[in-house]
Amino acid sequence: MDTGQFVDLLAEKGIVLGSEQLKQFETYYEWLVDWNNKMNLTAITEKGEVYLKHFFDSVTVAFFTDWNGPFQVCDVGAGAGFPSIPLKICFPELSVTIVDSLQKRITFLEHLTEALGLKNVFLFHDRAETFAKKPEHREKYDIVTARAVARMSVLSELCLPLVKNGGRFIAMKALHAREELEKAEKAIQILGGKTENIYSFILPVEESERNIIVVKKIKATPKKYPRKPGTPAKIPLE
Repeated sequence: MDTGQFVDLLAEKGIVLGSEQLKQFETYYEWLVDWNNKMNLTAITEKGEVYLKHFFDSVTVAFFTDWNGPFQVCDVGAGAGFPSIPLKICFPELSVTIVDSLQKRITFLEHLTEALGLKNVFLFHDRAETFAKKPEHREKYDIVTARAVARMSVLSELCLPLVKNGGRFIAMKALHAREELEKAEKAIQILGGKTENIYSFILPVEESERNIIVVKKIKATPKKYPRKPGTPAKIPLE
């Protein structure tokens, strides 16, 4: 995917990028490749693939759900900033909080957000299990995202405690999303959520399957969740 395709395909979905936003994406790509030489941020470094599999793929969530507004967003396990930083570039009014368990990735994001001139981006080096227990973050976010971090039953325990009542947890998945979701329905219910929709589509150019799972928070998450670090992955709520 070249930058022209990137711009045109987003515009088809009503996301029109200005020159400053295009410059931000270009800078993002340059910093990602440069820092990837020092630390393992991504296996994808060819420009066309970064624009397709990281930038465009991140923004696809906005094809199906509303991101226009000053929403409080939390991105769990964002890695090199996906999907939240591309979304922040496209929708500058978002307030974005990123939590990641690796300090080196947070360090990269600190430098990146400064280079991009992004405001209202807050970065935390923490485990999701402990982060979601903190009163200043628990059930405070309109939207909580996770992109291919873990299977759905695990993600739900990490993310739903951060979602405010009436807010949404949005998981971005590739293959087997529906099977994952079936196994996670019990966990979602226990944690105060209700599956609202699953959107399936084909990523252009490489024509691979993508799925976006939207879970609405309908009641408070019981205080004992999430369990202590490591437990959700070892003993999922299934």
